[in-house]
Amino acid sequence: MKLMKPVTLLCAAIISCSLQFSFGQSSSRFGASQFINEKGDTLNYRLLFPDADNMRKYPLVVFLHGSGERGNDNEAQLKWGAMNFASDKNMALHPAIVIAPQCPEKMSWSNVSWQRDKSEAILQAAPSKPMELVIGLIHQLEKTMPIDTNRIYITGLSMGGFGTYDAIERYPNLFAAAVPVCGGGDITKAASIAHIPIWIFHGAEDPAVNPDLDHKMFEALLKAGSHPGYTEYPETGHFSWLAAYSDEHMMEWLFRQHK
Repeated sequence: MKLMKPVTLLCAAIISCSLQFSFGQSSSRFGASQFINEKGDTLNYRLLFPDADNMRKYPLVVFLHGSGERGNDNEAQLKWGAMNFASDKNMALHPAIVIAPQCPEKMSWSNVSWQRDKSEAILQAAPSKPMELVIGLIHQLEKTMPIDTNRIYITGLSMGGFGTYDAIERYPNLFAAAVPVCGGGDITKAASIAHIPIWIFHGAEDPAVNPDLDHKMFEALLKAGSHPGYTEYPETGHFSWLAAYSDEHMMEWLFRQHK
């Protein structure tokens, strides 16, 4: 056992260094920028752009981070999930423009009220300020970048999973597909988004976001005539996004979707 301990530590150190290298390499592919709307409100975001080809347009992926990555450093939002889109393999197979906005502290992507002990979300009339800025950024990029407007996708984890539902329920004609991860939405709006291809992910033992929120949305979408995907990982807690964004089948499915 004494001989195994330093070997184990060495392996752990190598894995740690590899992950750090991967993070640095991938994150450097996301350029830092800001969007300022006509009101003067500012949204920090990172942007990934594939190798330029002036003869084609690219899908746009909108990535919404979780509550732990809020702030103003314009870096934390790349911690989980976003960099899967920046891997060498994914950029070769699925070149896309990817934006990863950062939600300010004490704000949220979604604007819902809660009923029945937080078991039912009700979409409020006005979007949150961060969501309003995200939609404004999308419309600006549609005018300034080679985006295929029939292939705008949105995905997010935890707070970003709620934000994903919020976005498609408010703007059902904007997105070609959605991948909410450990989130929840207003099930009374299911009929309005039944035409959008949706693949839902959740951990069966999630202590932070009750899987029932996604169960109810899945059932509501089925009743509305939709054909959503649903993947629930057994013995997985809140970090279901680790598997979701590493799922090659999900990536292939996502980039096949068109309006």
